[in-house]
Amino acid sequence: MLVGIAFMAAMKKAMMYRSIKRIAKAVDIAVLGELDRDDLKKLCADNYPEWISFPMFEQVKWLNKQLSKMWPFVATAASMVIKESVEPLLEQYRPTGITSLKFSKLFLGNVAPKIEGIRIQSLKKGQIIMDLDLRWGGDPSIILSVQTLGPSLPIQLKDLRVFTVVRVIFQLAEDIPCISAVVVALLSEPKPKIEYTLKAIGGSLTAMPGLSDMIDDTVESIVSDTLQWPHRIVVPIGGVPVDTSELELRPQGRLKVTVVRANSLKNMEMIGKSDPYVVLYVRVIFKVKTKVVDNNLNPEWNEAFDLDVEDKETQALVLEVFDKDDVGQDKKLGVVKCPLADLEPEKFKDLTLPLLSSLDTLKVRDKKNRGTITIKVHYHEYSKEEQLVALEEEKKLLEARKTLKEAGIIGSTVDALDGAVSLVGSGVGLVGTGIGAVGSGIGKAGRFMGKNISNQFGHSSKKNIKPILENGTAK
Repeated sequence: MLVGIAFMAAMKKAMMYRSIKRIAKAVDIAVLGELDRDDLKKLCADNYPEWISFPMFEQVKWLNKQLSKMWPFVATAASMVIKESVEPLLEQYRPTGITSLKFSKLFLGNVAPKIEGIRIQSLKKGQIIMDLDLRWGGDPSIILSVQTLGPSLPIQLKDLRVFTVVRVIFQLAEDIPCISAVVVALLSEPKPKIEYTLKAIGGSLTAMPGLSDMIDDTVESIVSDTLQWPHRIVVPIGGVPVDTSELELRPQGRLKVTVVRANSLKNMEMIGKSDPYVVLYVRVIFKVKTKVVDNNLNPEWNEAFDLDVEDKETQALVLEVFDKDDVGQDKKLGVVKCPLADLEPEKFKDLTLPLLSSLDTLKVRDKKNRGTITIKVHYHEYSKEEQLVALEEEKKLLEARKTLKEAGIIGSTVDALDGAVSLVGSGVGLVGTGIGAVGSGIGKAGRFMGKNISNQFGHSSKKNIKPILENGTAK
């Protein structure tokens, strides 16, 4: 009996001890729960276990629930906004091989995007900057009306999936709704990933060779040249006129590129040698190109170009080498991308870069040597006054390209221009001697790149163009 009493007393004492320990642990957990990420880092210093992670993005399950409820209304409104804003871009970036590219149907579907997390990037005075990790595998109904030389063909975009990080900047104001403008852009790192499948309705894509690649190039050009940071969309809020000039993208500097030479280029000709030329750009819409060097696999150009740079830290110079073909399509000999982040202002730098078959490493199947290209670069950072001048010149340049397109001199505003015809005495962002109008092409696929259209105007193309444009604007 004494043994039993002693056992019961020991059990009670043990249970009380365990209860006190549980309460103490619960208090400790509650205290830790009130600490934020920075407090935990200070408390643990560098001694916290490896399995403890401090994610950059905060989870927002509550926001996804609300977005799912709101999506039927958001999808209808967003579909109209996207159609109105994207269709002009489809026309502006439309490749030469397509005469018309529009939406015949656009609805974002019933599946809402999912926000994996939100990160507050920085807190500037008067601004809130946040990054949203966005995933969307929706069920949209998107049909493009694509017209080439023949009748229009409806093309359906199926299995659309989007993976990207969206940067949103709220410009704060004192008056209700306390936000004067919203800036939206896609971050370049990680690179936005947009996947889809193209299907011809009532026909076959094989009936139009290269059409799928032309649409892919157009989509990629629009994303990289208008939506990908530092490019952005600025939306005023509240219906009250506000000054959004500080939020809009401005040229930050000028990149002078001298295309010196290329060596050991791949020969694409059955008889003779390739006739190479170089297309170069920082932004797709401001492509320029060198002259053609006939029958030479080691060509020398020694041509200088000025290109505007909006954000040196994220942008890159792209150089594409093509073989000129007077009969068929110009063939791409190689391409290379040169990041601008490492360039020091006001210093010349000589670079010899190896050419690749594609900038997309997943598409590089041909590992053979494609030769090299040698360039000389110099970066000049603009003052505030120079920024304003460059911005105005850039607007004139866009107008000049639109006028050339309307006149039939070029097939698309993204065609590469050379120095054959002078439209601007010394345009910022283009050839120092002027903008050329002879030759055109389509984006990065290069299937119609550089098709010679000068035969339509003969040797009098200069006389035809000069009355149309003067100093980059219509007369």
